[in-house]
Amino acid sequence: MCDAIRHRGPDDDGFYFNGPAGLGMRRLSIIDVAGGHQPIHNQDRTAWIVFNGEIYNYRELREKLEKLGHTFYTNSDTEAIVHTYDQYGADCPKHLRGMFAFAIWDERTEELFIARDRVGKKPLLYAHVNGKFIFGSEFSALLQHPAIGKNIDTEALHHYLSFMCVPAPLTAYKAIRKLEPAHSLRWRKGEIRIERYWQPDFTQKLKIDEHEAGEQAIEVLRDAVQVRLMSEVPLGAFLSGGIDSSAVVALMSEVSAEPVKTFSIGFEEQDFSELHHARRVAEHVGADHHEFIVRPDALEVLPTLVEHYGEPYADSSAIPTYYVARETRKHVTVALNGDGGDESFAGYERYAAMRLAERYRRIPAVLRESVVRQAIDLIPSSATKRSRIKDVQRFLGAASLPKAERYLRWVSVFDTTAKLDLYSSNFWHETQNLQAGEMLDPWFARANGSGIVDTALLADIMTYLPNDLLVKVDIATMAVSLEARSPFLDHKVIEFAASLPEKYKLRGLTTKYLLKQILKKLLPQENLNRRKMGFGVPIGHWFRGQLQPFLRETILSEKALKRGLFKPEAVKQMVELHTRGERDHSNQLWTLLMLELWFQRFID
Repeated sequence: MCDAIRHRGPDDDGFYFNGPAGLGMRRLSIIDVAGGHQPIHNQDRTAWIVFNGEIYNYRELREKLEKLGHTFYTNSDTEAIVHTYDQYGADCPKHLRGMFAFAIWDERTEELFIARDRVGKKPLLYAHVNGKFIFGSEFSALLQHPAIGKNIDTEALHHYLSFMCVPAPLTAYKAIRKLEPAHSLRWRKGEIRIERYWQPDFTQKLKIDEHEAGEQAIEVLRDAVQVRLMSEVPLGAFLSGGIDSSAVVALMSEVSAEPVKTFSIGFEEQDFSELHHARRVAEHVGADHHEFIVRPDALEVLPTLVEHYGEPYADSSAIPTYYVARETRKHVTVALNGDGGDESFAGYERYAAMRLAERYRRIPAVLRESVVRQAIDLIPSSATKRSRIKDVQRFLGAASLPKAERYLRWVSVFDTTAKLDLYSSNFWHETQNLQAGEMLDPWFARANGSGIVDTALLADIMTYLPNDLLVKVDIATMAVSLEARSPFLDHKVIEFAASLPEKYKLRGLTTKYLLKQILKKLLPQENLNRRKMGFGVPIGHWFRGQLQPFLRETILSEKALKRGLFKPEAVKQMVELHTRGERDHSNQLWTLLMLELWFQRFID
């Protein structure tokens, strides 16, 4: 199992066996390189821990615990966790600031305690089979265990086709589950107890003016960046030229004695390249800037991605993420990034669309035209006339839906109608009572009367962020033994942003309003004013060109069409309409392609 995740920790391994328990780990040495060998034990060697991640407040924890009588034998952040467990028991994750997945075996009670960080930066998979409890960081580790079978969870595949990823706690395998973010799990004598220990509260708003809100926002971000600079190995940052990564680099430059090492990736297709935006920021802050032009060879990289993700995963931005991580690792071991800024400070245009739709429902018909005009303003000017009409129709259709279903309309790849057209009669019969909205409804309910923007932010922080974006970055970076750190995902930043009134996050159609105001002193104006681009790859173009033969031979193969999930004629029609340029089925075809590649690698 440890050998299967050697890429996550190439520097060291460690094992513990005692009675019914065995722990193993692979280590990427960053803190206390010399003395932090795991597993690490508590003071009297009765509790043992294996840990993946970083605890940024470990020095403060250590100082506090030493005053309470604890004695330490290393300088590692890992040891601070096991002593925090000794002091606070199951409440210990509440005291930790950072990203983590850890397991503690308590010899005194013969109890296993595992926990995952608040937003799910670090993965934690487990299986409870025939009285055995098995856990690990990636599917490749768990699938080594002879007790774990590969029976497919059709509910997971059904939701994958909505979200491009399998939402927690499900996985594509019936035997394996994900521990959800902000949860801990206790196993004792075959019994499992799972508890949530954190969620952001959007109901308690600060009474604060815009200037003061900006001052506090920049301070909380500066602190989150500062604590993430601790390292005994080379450190740098991803720089896309977008607001979030640019903000992180600017704040790093303020406190760094040396020029910050920055890393950017570009493509030959200019519509997908942001290099000039990144370069402008790097020059502005005096960074030691590195650029990579990649000619993505999907046929080269796809087997690697399928292998590492371990279950169907169809966010195509995993490709550039993997490439920039691979090139960055040649220079540094740790890279900061801008993940999480959109989900805390309202960076997606769908938040504006959600609010416009809410207003549209409430106003008299005679006044609705002005709202529709604003909705049209959200559509990129480069869109074709047909797609602009389609987007307006989509907006009007979504406006009449309940909040969770409206949100789903903006994020889903295959909606219910598309699934009805695609699914075989057997697959439809198995899944027709499963609604994708069920994965979102609890979060829309827990928003507790918050405004529509805050409600969507909560849903994103607790679903889209951990199920898609953070999986993408963790797997793509750890595949090349690079640690990614995200200041915007500091729980103090998330809690602060949640406490801000909505008007400071979304002002009219201006996304990330407050963030853009406070960064005027730190970043070039062109970077603050440009439209959000995203980290995409030209898959639609590829499917009409270099990847078309591979697409056809994969998802239209006899083996694929005989799996019994989809109507062969429906899949063929999607391919034909896309390759002829009559429809844009890029995301749908990529989702089907990654599903079939997973079947071939892990099931066949």
